[in-house]
Amino acid sequence: MITTRKSDTRGHADHGWLDSKHSFSFAHYYDPAHMGFRSLRVFNDDLIGGGGGFPPHPHNDMEIVSYVTRGALRHRDNMGNESVLRAGAMQRMTAGTGVIHSEFNDSDTEPAHLYQIWILPERRGIAPGYEEAVLAETPAVDGWQLIAAPEGAGGAMTIHQDTKLYRGVAAAGETLRHTLASGRGAWLHVVRGAITLNGAALTAGDEAQTEDETALEIAATDDAEVLLFDVA
Repeated sequence: MITTRKSDTRGHADHGWLDSKHSFSFAHYYDPAHMGFRSLRVFNDDLIGGGGGFPPHPHNDMEIVSYVTRGALRHRDNMGNESVLRAGAMQRMTAGTGVIHSEFNDSDTEPAHLYQIWILPERRGIAPGYEEAVLAETPAVDGWQLIAAPEGAGGAMTIHQDTKLYRGVAAAGETLRHTLASGRGAWLHVVRGAITLNGAALTAGDEAQTEDETALEIAATDDAEVLLFDVA
């Protein structure tokens, strides 16, 4: 069974410099029906205004993935990493035993958009780590690009959890397919465009999840991009 959720039913917070939509309970948004999906704990859709950002703050025991889709984000952390992530870039940070980082819009005038994703790690106390990747314009394998996976499988960024994050891109009229192994679940977010997922219609910002499907068919009714989590 596919369970869908429309974009306008997600949690929402407007802080002036930050306009954020929350797929799962986060900060002042609490919904006991949406606390996460298996090891996927946070999926925030963040629009940061010019000059805005998150000042230095700590994290621990979390796998944090960020995907910049618009503008540029300046990152600094106490591991010695400093970089500017531009549209099309992804970042993985293992908070583990503890990290301190900041994320700021690199422009004083233009907004920056990113997805902030938190995944619970397989165990506590992992050594902190950092990694970046630039997404391919056209995913190489049947419309899919594996972004993050355990032990960096297939050249993906490494996450310390039995979860795989895929980015799928399809032109209108094309179909993406994904097979789930027995016992695994899937959670999907539509980044742009419009699709049907096993017949269920979804547009940009909409989400879907399943605990019992084994075959996923994503038919693009408009040029589309999706993020798919294959979760143990």
